[in-house]
Amino acid sequence: MMFIKRMDRHTEETEEVLKRHCVRNEDGTDLEYLTFPLLEKTEAVRHLFSTRIGGVSEGEYASMNFSIARGDREEAVLENYKRIAGILGCDINDMVASHQTHTTNIRRVTGADRGKGISRERDYENVDGLMTDEPGIVLVTYYADCVPLYFVDPVHRAIGLAHSGWRGTADRMGECMVRAMQDAFGSRPEELYAAIGPSICRDCYEVSEDVALRFADMGEAVVLPGKAPGKYQLDLWLANERILEQAGIPGKQIAVTDLCTCHNSEFLFSHRASGGKRGNLGAFLMLKP
Repeated sequence: MMFIKRMDRHTEETEEVLKRHCVRNEDGTDLEYLTFPLLEKTEAVRHLFSTRIGGVSEGEYASMNFSIARGDREEAVLENYKRIAGILGCDINDMVASHQTHTTNIRRVTGADRGKGISRERDYENVDGLMTDEPGIVLVTYYADCVPLYFVDPVHRAIGLAHSGWRGTADRMGECMVRAMQDAFGSRPEELYAAIGPSICRDCYEVSEDVALRFADMGEAVVLPGKAPGKYQLDLWLANERILEQAGIPGKQIAVTDLCTCHNSEFLFSHRASGGKRGNLGAFLMLKP
């Protein structure tokens, strides 16, 4: 399957941004997932971004869906988590899930939170970002066009994972996470490594004027005129990249995706491409034990 990429941002001469992996499930099917070589270089974490390939969900959720709330069978979703846990070398009870409502709220996760949102109920709401400095805890956030943001501090051994749609990006979620990790763990922005994950590209993301105006101060090319009056094309990748650089993370320590969820909706869930009939992708990040 060919990826449709933004080759104006990354040419064949640039370092590989995403690495595609395929493993065989016990039932003989293939499971595919993505990683960032830049994050792997830190040697501090295990991480991945899921695809639609390799789970047991059916219909519009086929097949690697991580959302029960959208109507999928709970037993199918839990099996999908177990398959990802096998890749990460953990148990689903080590995972902690966000409760995403397009905020910039960030929760510091501890061992007491293990399993929340997956194998047991959450006792928190309205959390779009998670962070921890405890090894073996897996942070989990969800996507179907919005932007995943990964953060790794290999010096203080801390991590963060954040969901950033247009609202989160307008409210500078990436900067919020940098400051939260700085306050909680002593992280220095210049020591952080970050990745902007697969999400909807500018060519696919048409927005109204009121949304476009929220990005007016983010610089050239973040918002371009659309195909119809009063419509605009929003580049969430570029906006988040600039936010992270302005927060102090060096550009060479930021990996920016070249993979659009909407263009690749057979491989990745896309809310816009499916008209809302879809499952959720998952971003997973843990400090190595």
